[in-house]
Amino acid sequence: MKPIDLNPKVRRVSPLFWVFESLEDDPGFMTRKFFMMDAAYLDGLLCLAVSQGEEPWNGLAVCTSQDHHASLLDDVPELVVHPVIGKWLYVSQTHPEFESIALKLARLVGRRDARIGVEPGSRKRSGAASRARKTPRKKP
Repeated sequence: MKPIDLNPKVRRVSPLFWVFESLEDDPGFMTRKFFMMDAAYLDGLLCLAVSQGEEPWNGLAVCTSQDHHASLLDDVPELVVHPVIGKWLYVSQTHPEFESIALKLARLVGRRDARIGVEPGSRKRSGAASRARKTPRKKP
């Protein structure tokens, strides 16, 4: 039987949150939930996301564009294309070198490596909220 969460408003963070520690003193750094992941933003760009769950949601996602895949894979060959979010790269925490890879990627983010970081999309309204704002046009 699963325990009942008596305080659902308390923000739960991934045990992998340590990946972001080297960025915490940077004035441009912030974290947010991004779906089921904890995400690191630097200067408004979505850079890294950690999650702990079933593969492929069990490690570190590198937020980048496909234009930068080849270069990043040359520098960090342990990365793979994320099987669900194909524009991002990923390393599972089951990888034997996960800690050193994650720290290397966090250092690249801290140095503002232009290959890492994407503009976050604007949040879309839910279907009900969107429909509520639309009013039917009256015919003249």
